[in-house]
Amino acid sequence: MRWVLLVVLLGATLYVVLPELAGARKSLSDLGHLDIAYVILGVGLEAGALGAYAQLTHTVLPPGAVRRPRLLRINMSSLAVSHVVPGGTAPATGLSYRLLTESGVAGPDAAFGLAIQGAGSAVVLNALLGLALVVSIFVHGYNPLYGVAAGIGALLMASFGAVVYLLLRNRPRPAEFIRRLAARIPFVDEDAAAHALTRIVERLRSLLSDRPLLVRAIGWAAANWLLDAASLWVFIAAFHTLISPIDLLVAYGLANVLAVIPITPSGLGVIEGVLIPTLAGFGVAKEKAVLAVVGYRLVNFWLPIPIGGLCYLSLRLGARRSAAAAGPQASSRRPPAPGPGPP
Repeated sequence: MRWVLLVVLLGATLYVVLPELAGARKSLSDLGHLDIAYVILGVGLEAGALGAYAQLTHTVLPPGAVRRPRLLRINMSSLAVSHVVPGGTAPATGLSYRLLTESGVAGPDAAFGLAIQGAGSAVVLNALLGLALVVSIFVHGYNPLYGVAAGIGALLMASFGAVVYLLLRNRPRPAEFIRRLAARIPFVDEDAAAHALTRIVERLRSLLSDRPLLVRAIGWAAANWLLDAASLWVFIAAFHTLISPIDLLVAYGLANVLAVIPITPSGLGVIEGVLIPTLAGFGVAKEKAVLAVVGYRLVNFWLPIPIGGLCYLSLRLGARRSAAAAGPQASSRRPPAPGPGPP
């Protein structure tokens, strides 16, 4: 299976991305006219998007569970994993769960937070794309690619809605199902699994009943996507080209919705292969679209890998220092060994 994924990744790179880059070589002179101020602004917007995602995590976790700087490092660590492993969402989520529980977050709360973070963010992306598509269809007409992306988005949103409905409307049944399923899995405590699901349902009900908290969560998820899309817009503007925000959101939303299919790490090759021709179709010169997308992806995809690695290293070193400091303290708290009795 690993070899199949590698071949698919290589094929996507050879047949989608490289031909576009080869065409861009004819216009490398455009790099001489690159506006560095826009590039710096694009990097800043991308940093803001990552900060908004960390704030989303902070919002859906219990109050005071983890400090924001540590959450940002946890998110960056998992982001780096998702960028280097095909279908990296699963191992990245596993890493986030481990780091959160090591930080003192209860397992059910960590699982709930990660589930809402991922699924809620995807729902917000599809909502933004849907709004942009409606406007774009009136302006540019219908495109078959719109139907594909809308179908994938509708399936994801329907699945999320169905899970939420089943959890909230059939209170005892999900826990009973998890209990029976866990009983068939070795080394899994069915009572603990059922309790964890019950805790997740309680957190979900609490989130949905707390309108201000729900609005904040949706707002931070939207800020994450919009700041990331704004970074792409700025990289295009760095080559002295402006594009309508609606057209940008359509191209951006299409690329990220289609990248949900876990073929390559975080849609590598898929996002570039969708963004470049879609932007060109909206009037951006193809050579400039290639250079802008490559610059954006250097910041959006490649730069978080070494930064995330350093964040993970800092978390590991911090855990070792805490363990080393706790060792002498634990030994100093032990009661003294009994001495000889009275004479």
